[in-house]
Amino acid sequence: MPLKPAACRGRSHTGDPSDAGASVALENRAAEPPRGQAGNRRLRGRTAGACNPLATLYSGRGGSRSLNSSSAPAQAAMQIIRHSEQTLKTALISKNPVLVSQYEKLDAGEQRLMNEAFQPASDLFGPITLHSPSDWITSHPEAPQDFEQFFSDPYRKTPSPNKRSIYIQSIGSLGNTRIISEEYIKWLTGYCKAYFYGLRVKLLEPVPVSVTRCSFRVNENTHNLQIHAGDILKFLKKKKPEDAFCVVGITMIDLYPRDSWNFVFGQASLTDGVGIFSFARYGSDFYSMHYKGKVKKLKKTSSSDYSIFDNYYIPEITSVLLLRSCKTLTHEIGHIFGLRHCQWLACLMQGSNHLEEADRRPLNLCPICLRKLQCAIGFSTVERYKALVRWIDDESSDTPGATPEHSREDNGNLPKPVEAFKEWKEWIIKCLAVLQK
Repeated sequence: MPLKPAACRGRSHTGDPSDAGASVALENRAAEPPRGQAGNRRLRGRTAGACNPLATLYSGRGGSRSLNSSSAPAQAAMQIIRHSEQTLKTALISKNPVLVSQYEKLDAGEQRLMNEAFQPASDLFGPITLHSPSDWITSHPEAPQDFEQFFSDPYRKTPSPNKRSIYIQSIGSLGNTRIISEEYIKWLTGYCKAYFYGLRVKLLEPVPVSVTRCSFRVNENTHNLQIHAGDILKFLKKKKPEDAFCVVGITMIDLYPRDSWNFVFGQASLTDGVGIFSFARYGSDFYSMHYKGKVKKLKKTSSSDYSIFDNYYIPEITSVLLLRSCKTLTHEIGHIFGLRHCQWLACLMQGSNHLEEADRRPLNLCPICLRKLQCAIGFSTVERYKALVRWIDDESSDTPGATPEHSREDNGNLPKPVEAFKEWKEWIIKCLAVLQK
């Protein structure tokens, strides 16, 4: 039975990627109103391409999932999604003898860590919590993807010996000065190298918006500049190097996928292995009445006039913005690897329908999604976690703080603002203790 398009936003992974739905609006949080703008609640943005209707139904695993209310305040009663130990064990290991044998060949420490997935008392991997009816799982039913389904997906793309590079293309300035922009993209690149340990992560030469020849507009609700996501994808596809597994564009300019949509955080073509993601709305002041990026009127002399982007507003690069950017970038690249939204445990690959839900989402992968990524790339889990700790520790000062709005360009490298990652570092160290026991 076909479902409403709202229930399958951005989920073309589950169907034939040759369908039109292979170009999708990822996360599609555009359907949620910006904070403080309740009048936008019915914003369009619920029809992100075609999707396989069979994949939109939540199977529930034969009733093995329970939904329990917690003692949260009545106005925002929190719910906890709990799966049975057997359900989680099957989702991780499978009952397929071949996949069970593969699991048993993993390093003993890796098995010990991944087995935490179905340990009720685990303090490393907890259940998913829902805080409102607008949270992703509640509002967008999807079929869960266990490891066996991931492994057997005929449309899943895997890095090959000749295509083991993730390319990052920055579009427009990412910081208020050249130094900040360069450092910020270095931080993101280093993070991706650690997160997708074993793959090469390379930078393409930064380009101004004008080079992409994309359409653009001023959003009628938020009055900020926006560039057309689909046009950027076409540009990235043309630039994709021969050795690329994927090319991801990043920008500090807001995105829109079509004229009738309010905005979108990101969009990708899974068939072509390209994606574009915006961090514009991750600044602390985006939803403020005093947001400095508002444009009163679009003055455009011709379709080739991109002068309005010469001095567009860029938010300050704070530790929180860096953390949000790292989350979005790795989550969406995870989709390009074929990982669907996680519905098993608290995990980076959970869907998010609004910024508050995205902030609750952890940086780490749950064991089920970790096994999927390890299967695709072939990394050592210990070495991957060590690389992530090094990224947090390297090039950071004792008091990183936020990068200044106007950097002194003769100061050389800027301190990496990693204070928002400290709690995660402590979590990784606990995992390393389990792995190396």
